[in-house]
Amino acid sequence: MASLLAGRHSPLGATRYAGGVNFALFSQHATAVELCLFDADGQREISRIELTECTDGIWHGFLPGAVTGLIYGYRVHGPYEPTAGHRFNPHKLLLDPYARRWSGEFIWHDANFGYTRGHADKDLSFDTRDSAPYVMKSVVCEPPKKSLRGGKYSRDAGVPAPRKRLSDAVVYEGHVKGLTTLLSGVTAKRRGSYQALGSKAFISQLKNLGVSVLELLPVHGFVDDEFLVEKGLSNYWGYQSLGFFLAAARYGVSADATAELRDAVAKLHSADIQVMLDVVYNHTGEGNEMGPTLCYRGIDNVSYYRLERNPRFYVNDSGTGNTLAAEHPRVMQMINDSLRLWVNEVGIDGFRFDLASILGRELHGFDRHAGFFDAIAQDPDLADAHLVAEPWDLGPGGYQLGQYPARWSEWNDQFRDTVRRFWNTDTDLLHEFSDRLLGSSSLFEWQGKEPGASVNFITAHDGFTLRDVVSYAYKHNEANGEDSRDGHGTNHSNNHGIEGETDNADIRQLRLKQQRNMLCSLFLSQGTPMLLAGDERNRTQQGNNNAYCQDNALTWIDWHDAAEAASLQKFTKKLISFRMQHPVLRRSWYLHGDHRSTSTDLPDVSWLNSRATLMSEADWHQPGGGFVALQLMGDAIPETSNAQATDTLLLLFNASREDIAFPLVSTSLAGRHWTLNIDSHEPEGSLQSVSESVLVTGLSVAVLELSQSV
Repeated sequence: MASLLAGRHSPLGATRYAGGVNFALFSQHATAVELCLFDADGQREISRIELTECTDGIWHGFLPGAVTGLIYGYRVHGPYEPTAGHRFNPHKLLLDPYARRWSGEFIWHDANFGYTRGHADKDLSFDTRDSAPYVMKSVVCEPPKKSLRGGKYSRDAGVPAPRKRLSDAVVYEGHVKGLTTLLSGVTAKRRGSYQALGSKAFISQLKNLGVSVLELLPVHGFVDDEFLVEKGLSNYWGYQSLGFFLAAARYGVSADATAELRDAVAKLHSADIQVMLDVVYNHTGEGNEMGPTLCYRGIDNVSYYRLERNPRFYVNDSGTGNTLAAEHPRVMQMINDSLRLWVNEVGIDGFRFDLASILGRELHGFDRHAGFFDAIAQDPDLADAHLVAEPWDLGPGGYQLGQYPARWSEWNDQFRDTVRRFWNTDTDLLHEFSDRLLGSSSLFEWQGKEPGASVNFITAHDGFTLRDVVSYAYKHNEANGEDSRDGHGTNHSNNHGIEGETDNADIRQLRLKQQRNMLCSLFLSQGTPMLLAGDERNRTQQGNNNAYCQDNALTWIDWHDAAEAASLQKFTKKLISFRMQHPVLRRSWYLHGDHRSTSTDLPDVSWLNSRATLMSEADWHQPGGGFVALQLMGDAIPETSNAQATDTLLLLFNASREDIAFPLVSTSLAGRHWTLNIDSHEPEGSLQSVSESVLVTGLSVAVLELSQSV
């Protein structure tokens, strides 16, 4: 290869052109940057080339003759002054933050640390060992594929169709490996891989259930925590990102994992299933001041991370040891460049932002007008991507549910907690439960958001599975090797008399019914429902509510049709289908009784007691769990809406232990002739006409559809 030329400072990363490769790396505080080239195996360093050009803090150079597949890394020089925030150490080989592929495996070794482990000065010491033999290297890749934006949902070439509203979707949250490792119909080589996501066997499972959005746990390149490796475990969930521009190779079959994911997304799109990614831009896998130097810490610690007033230490709003400085222009650019790559080159439809409050933090704290939100709002490539916030972090004032910009949807943990408590305790919760059923207007309506902004869930990857919510009163995380100190202590669960598994038939049936009740609460609510993968199949993690390090059968979905699993899946499918058939469950406006039915002049929503009369204040505070009926008038439409009149529904929620004969002869009802469509007490029951009354068994949900108005 010829001598290095000046090259360009944009774009960042390694960009291949016909005549060679341009390298560009941001480091505002470095004094020198060396590009290190390796042999074809990535084992031997064959050349070091200094990048002598620096423009606006970006070190750059063009290497003529360089080709795709070239393996490289960086050594960055500068002050090693931890007390001033600087941790430069050229003995540590660093990944390119913009790398699109890695070469080699990461090996935990003392040489990976910028300081000498065990030294009396701890992280103030300086280690001179070369880390190159133990770390991944970056790989030059082909130029980006043609943009996938536009047209991928269109049935007519050149006429792109808009993405469907999340509130018209059912989100299915799962892990790439866990979703398909045990799925028959996929070859052994492909199970647990990106390729398996695009298989006919997996797609047919999603289609059969009624899923329309697949949300994947993190796929960005990451490393396993040292303390887990020492225990023989791994970071299964992957919330320790290092490479935001590549798909983790561990889920790939070929050398190009990102291409495999792109192909799987295309196949899912062909089946009208959108794909979202859980992304972790709030911290990295480098940990705190005692962590390894793998990338950002060694490139420019002061710029990439938020530091304490004593800059030797890291702000830890993430709870993982460090926090990315999303407010820094170059860090913000990196995040947005990453988002654009996944949308334009892989076809991803949206993102769930882990600990998103960190991304909205300015120097004075969280700000819904933060630069990060503004940057996304003006980006045309992200204009129709779904944006979902996990609206909290561990920093001061970090809980920000309902405070995100109008375009953003938010994980609603208050829905989760209220529904669990409503069914698992005798607490006075009817007021809260009613708000959750109608999209949590108290949280989201104030800023003009639609009910779909509330991403409703009862379970997620973090916490109990649905089966465990009704089977365990306490967490059982012993397998994690921390004496069960990890994980949440408050789960709002109920074991119904016996902790864990049991052969008691009555308890097993009650647990299944309680799962059905909570699924009814999820799919009959206004908002965007999210289902944890496997909950529809009665999946258990044996009481482990923090299975982040369990890459085994504990977390993989068992697709075998055991009787209870098949029964619950059939009921879940029925609920999803019912939701999709009834737009009155998916309104784009909040229901407050402000609009009147054209056929009966009844309000769009009515809350009724067990006597089928309007709820009184006393009714809202019933002891023993309580009963409430919700009538939704399908023809009560705002004058400004283009929505069409739909069926009228009557939803009966009985969280008490008493059976209730609900009368259907009442002036508060739209009619007296109804069809019983769903009964959580009799999940296999067929459609049944009712007109005088309907029996709502204790701890059950009944769903009626108006068949004739009077």
